[in-house]
Amino acid sequence: MHNAVKHSVTPVWHLFVPKLITVLREGYKARDFRDDAIAGLTVAIVALPLAMALAIASGATPDKGLVTAIVAGFMISALGGSRFQIGGPTGAFVVVVFNVIHAHGYDGLVLATLMAGVMLLIAGIARFGDWIKYIPDPVVTGFTSGIAVIIFSSQIGDLFGLSLASVPADFFAKWGAFWQARGSFSPWAAGVAFGALGVIIVLRRAAPKLPGFLIAVVAASLLVYLMNIPVDTIGSRFGGIPSSLPMPNFPEISFTRLQELLPSAFTIAFLAGVESLLSAMVADGMTGRRHRSNCELVAQGAANMASALFGGMPATGAIARTATNIRSGARSPIAGMLHALFILLFILLLSPLASFIPMASLAAILVIVAWNMSELEKFRSLMHAPRGDMVVLLLTFGLTVMVDLTVAIEVGVVLAAILFMHRMSQVETTEFGAALWQHDEDDFEPRLNGGPAQRDNLPAGVEVFRLNGPLFFGNAGRLGDILDALIGPWPGTFILRMRDVPMVDATGVGALGDFLHRCQAHGTKVIVTGIQPQPRQILNQMGFGADSPALQFAGDFQAALALVRGA
Repeated sequence: MHNAVKHSVTPVWHLFVPKLITVLREGYKARDFRDDAIAGLTVAIVALPLAMALAIASGATPDKGLVTAIVAGFMISALGGSRFQIGGPTGAFVVVVFNVIHAHGYDGLVLATLMAGVMLLIAGIARFGDWIKYIPDPVVTGFTSGIAVIIFSSQIGDLFGLSLASVPADFFAKWGAFWQARGSFSPWAAGVAFGALGVIIVLRRAAPKLPGFLIAVVAASLLVYLMNIPVDTIGSRFGGIPSSLPMPNFPEISFTRLQELLPSAFTIAFLAGVESLLSAMVADGMTGRRHRSNCELVAQGAANMASALFGGMPATGAIARTATNIRSGARSPIAGMLHALFILLFILLLSPLASFIPMASLAAILVIVAWNMSELEKFRSLMHAPRGDMVVLLLTFGLTVMVDLTVAIEVGVVLAAILFMHRMSQVETTEFGAALWQHDEDDFEPRLNGGPAQRDNLPAGVEVFRLNGPLFFGNAGRLGDILDALIGPWPGTFILRMRDVPMVDATGVGALGDFLHRCQAHGTKVIVTGIQPQPRQILNQMGFGADSPALQFAGDFQAALALVRGA
């Protein structure tokens, strides 16, 4: 019997049920708690120095990052739509937070974060969670790579121990200030920074399971303390960190203030929504689970509102920490909740030790964060995409670095939409107004000998899908939905019929690549039939040509069947 697709209607209220409730209903055992506790402790060890470093890079004090990791991290896991999401401060917020604090003070950041939380709450309730598919890969990669450049630039002063009265927000002014302060270069600070950087890199290659960030920070702190090395520390710059959580405090609100902070709040909400859903999608890919996107947005909104009330910073799902959580054996959202509680224990019991942490070692951590955010391989791959996608990538990147993150996102998305409309105007197809995606019994044509539908005549272990219309950033995610709709064992071969796909963009190729990787992981071969010239050209440019081991090409359906039978 061949696989079939289930068709059922999910109640609307189910979209907002936290995964924590689902896990508890399924049955939560002592063994699950043990695994979650180990994973939570592992992630807390990674998140502890990172939260402080990101807060400092954002122009705040280190305790703000810890408060965010505790309050927002706990709520994101408790209320969210993903089983494995770890929330807290992330590198994506460094630019916007720094600019808000620089222009409006820390009180302005608190209010902007509160406003962003309300926006996310409304977005989740309005069921905007699926809208992430309308943000093309070149835009996401462009602004994340741009943020990476800005984070790296912000750490030059601490990496080399430069003495600066203040660091300008503007990118070129910042580098000009560094050059003016070059005479204050400290070999001690540089030695500590690059020593910590070396420890992190070596541990990542030789012992990736060890907490490289924490080991590097502890080693640098001991070295500076025992040898009395003259470098800046958290204690000398900030006076240490408090040993308790602050009490909730509602910010002062006025219409003028709300108007001033609205663009920044929108940017925070946008980044929090996009990164949290991207992180949840990464977790789904690693575990085979499915997150609830609208529930996740509601949780992000509540978490950011709570973080603001406790004097924290913006928060979202952290991709690297979420991946660490999964690799550490997490079973449920309780792992994320425990990660927040472990960080709280550090504040309550060990906060005086934070005073000895050298700023140079935290700068080394942020260099690694910037490198991870740069997505260099993806950036290089998109440089081989169609010219329009490449322009969107470079323009978004350049505007992020040199102008403003909000402007970069707005221009990138608008340009991508215009580019898509231009491409559609050049596509000749009589089926453009029809459903772009189909998967039913009538799909599998031609019928054989006038008998039953083609599905009933397929060889055992073969599945067929036909795609209609352009494969672009607005619908590329449906390729993953095809695989999720399967019931039972994976077939030995997928025949992917693309004769009616006139155009593929970079996001479509990325989705096809993910489709192929998932099939390879399950030992499933993929044969593409009837591919048109533009999709074939783009696949060749991006590494999925005739010599690719991931897939085979056939002229038509009958040729694909011949390949299957001849294998």
